[in-house]
Amino acid sequence: MNDQFYRMKRLPPYVIAEVNSMRHAARQAGQDIIDLGMGNPDQPPPQHVIDKLCEVASKPDAHGYSQSKGIPGLRRAQANYYARRFGVDLDPETEVVVTMGSKEGLASLANAITAPGDVILAPNPSYPIHTFGFIIAGATIRSVPTTPDERYWQSLESAMNFTVPRPSVLVVSYPSNPTAETVDLAFYERLVAWAKENKVWLLSDLAYSELYYDGNPTPSIMQVKGAKDIAVEFTSMSKTYSMAGWRMGFAVGNKKLIAAMTRVKSYLDYGAFTPIQAAACAALNGPQDIVEKNRELYRKRRDVMVEAFGRAGWDIPSPAASMFAWAPLPPALASMGSLEFSKQLLTEAQVAVAPGVGYGEEGEGFVRIAMVENEQRLRQAARNVKRYLSSLGINSSAA
Repeated sequence: MNDQFYRMKRLPPYVIAEVNSMRHAARQAGQDIIDLGMGNPDQPPPQHVIDKLCEVASKPDAHGYSQSKGIPGLRRAQANYYARRFGVDLDPETEVVVTMGSKEGLASLANAITAPGDVILAPNPSYPIHTFGFIIAGATIRSVPTTPDERYWQSLESAMNFTVPRPSVLVVSYPSNPTAETVDLAFYERLVAWAKENKVWLLSDLAYSELYYDGNPTPSIMQVKGAKDIAVEFTSMSKTYSMAGWRMGFAVGNKKLIAAMTRVKSYLDYGAFTPIQAAACAALNGPQDIVEKNRELYRKRRDVMVEAFGRAGWDIPSPAASMFAWAPLPPALASMGSLEFSKQLLTEAQVAVAPGVGYGEEGEGFVRIAMVENEQRLRQAARNVKRYLSSLGINSSAA
């Protein structure tokens, strides 16, 4: 009997899980671990959103099956968000579907549009679902860079010229998880033109749409004229409204892709719990001060982290967006590799970070740091890092 199931053979061990299990063991042993590993918001949603959840949950008729594609009011609320934020018109009936987080949405769409052997272009490094959602669906991945420079475009051209079968889908994600890189609208305009010319579907993950800093709002691919002909975009309420555990997201755009995804979802789920969808409406339609408040919270943490870690001897580039910093290993420790460095940081400095190699081979030499602890804890993390580096003979003057 073969106990190696087909899809299990296509999934490598989850590298980040190794560090996660070490972190869990350390905490069980009573250690105070400063966890900067997972992008798990530490703030609650707005009170009026929680109140709406409780109000609707108290109704006797709110506990049956919901709609897989999302209740009409929530699809309208998301369409209104796109109109308000990006100046984009969406038909809530045919161009919007509610997902259980953008992660589930990407996986459902991958299953809907992928045949075994299809070639998908995905960034490396990237958030795991951008590749493994398609791998689970039977596709083959061809990597393209994350950095949106000329090498990116050369990589796309090379992929189209030398891959058999020709790639059918390109995944993009800006602000990037894990690298925090951003793009402007001109990048998306060039991308849409390229995709139309090469008959490639575009899937854009815009999970960090509202976590931008320094006065540079992130654009949406949907702002490009004709983008709806070939693109779908995913957004999430996890970071914008601190609703990560609520699992609430959206896909918008091309009617054909949205219909395919909606059909697959109808076989797999009955939609999110209705009170959660009602509360999500309250978040999107209600006061938006939480959005600016969260943006300012993460900006302050970014500045504290970059400054404190720099003084500790570890220079970290300041991210322009997202809740992550993509940090090169300290030069003196570069040969250690990101996984071993993450383990050492956990054991010796009681600071948990995510090894870059967990996001693809091009992530080697980096770690992802999540800004999910308060400023005081970030400063404590920097002191712990300084102590660790000093123990190895690396001090702030060598930074």
